[in-house]
Amino acid sequence: MEARLNSKTNPDLWTAVQHLHKAIAAGGVDPKVLSLVHLRASQINSCSACVFASIASAKKAGETDERLHSVTAWREAPFYTDEERAALALTEAATRIQDGAEGVTDEIWDAVSDHFTEDQINAIILEIALTNFFNRINRTIKEPAGKTWG
Repeated sequence: MEARLNSKTNPDLWTAVQHLHKAIAAGGVDPKVLSLVHLRASQINSCSACVFASIASAKKAGETDERLHSVTAWREAPFYTDEERAALALTEAATRIQDGAEGVTDEIWDAVSDHFTEDQINAIILEIALTNFFNRINRTIKEPAGKTWG
């Protein structure tokens, strides 16, 4: 599989993305939580490039194979904290926005609010949005798996 175009040719776009990454990092969320968020959104969107890159990034942050292999079944798997479960539920609800989807319920929001500060919630929401942004670009241009960025 070969990408349809080089999406990195616009330096203004990449400067903006770098600023978004800085804002996410400034939110104070554990990088492992952000990696799980990125991975789960990418799995939902079937973005092989982002699934590959997020697993590589998560492993660098010290994530285990056991947890990474179980993200798709996080509700049933015993490997995740309540904090991680809240972030994963928010990720799924915010990513699955098809017609008629319930979206982020009060129950999901309350769980996230119980575990994260406002700054952290903002960072997680931005991570979800940025992941969905990249998933859509990568699916459109057919970016192949096997690359990491950063």
